[in-house]
Amino acid sequence: MSDFAFSCDKACNAQIVGWLNTLSSLRRLSSKSVEAYQRDLSQFITFLSEHRGELVTLKVLQDLRPLDARAFMAMRRNKGIGTRSLARQISALRNFFTHLQRQDLISNQVFHLLKSPKIPRALPKALTPQEALKTISTTNDLEATPWIAARDMAVLSLCYGAGLRIAEALSIRGADLGTSSLRVTGKGGKTRLVPLIDNVQECIQTYVKTSPFKLASHEPIFRGVRGGVLSPRLIQKRMVQLRSALGLPPSASPHALRHSFATHLLGNGGDLRTIQELLGHASLSSTQIYTDINSAHLLAEFQKAHPRA
Repeated sequence: MSDFAFSCDKACNAQIVGWLNTLSSLRRLSSKSVEAYQRDLSQFITFLSEHRGELVTLKVLQDLRPLDARAFMAMRRNKGIGTRSLARQISALRNFFTHLQRQDLISNQVFHLLKSPKIPRALPKALTPQEALKTISTTNDLEATPWIAARDMAVLSLCYGAGLRIAEALSIRGADLGTSSLRVTGKGGKTRLVPLIDNVQECIQTYVKTSPFKLASHEPIFRGVRGGVLSPRLIQKRMVQLRSALGLPPSASPHALRHSFATHLLGNGGDLRTIQELLGHASLSSTQIYTDINSAHLLAEFQKAHPRA
């Protein structure tokens, strides 16, 4: 837990620590998510202490009025916070107040009654199948060192061929590799099994055979030129080179390959629940955005092809 100061008494601070521990241990949120929730609550407690002119206690939280909550939102808006960040902050405060209610300490529903700002839903930008495959194969043309070319091809193949996040691909250990599947540790430390198609397996095997480093089974297999764990920044730089070489849009990134994986599966009849499992989404609603992408693609094709469009 990061070191944040809370303008509240000991009883309130103890509940904050308990809540953060619950997020980490029981809900298994990632350390970055817990830190974001902690920061959100710290900002609110600081505001409330200044707004009310007193130390925040459980009684102060019980007596919190909708006017106080709106004043906090207005203050955050005036500081230029984005809609998505503000919605997350309200979600964090709702979660904390729910925690206090479950402990029978307060019964204030002020943040549950508050309407969250509407977040515009941006569709992920996927590459075409031809662009995705060309992106991976062109890596050989841009890199003179065979093992580095094989490494980058393997990482990008995992993003497109297995739908991995870049962090998931770079954290793969030798022990995670099966004969035809891969054990992936995703967000919140959750693990899932992902099948590996032949092309992806071949890319990984080529890299492992050509790597100049001894790859221990308990360590990440992807290495930098000095033998350290490969940085995501190097793969992102490779994608910048590939965008320039292939004339791809700025949205073409390692994560765009993951979006392409899901979009192409769905477009070829893939089941939404199965795609959810492959991507490691905790909620189906996160996966359902790909149905919007598919619909948008179908509409675009219709408008290009129909004589009356």
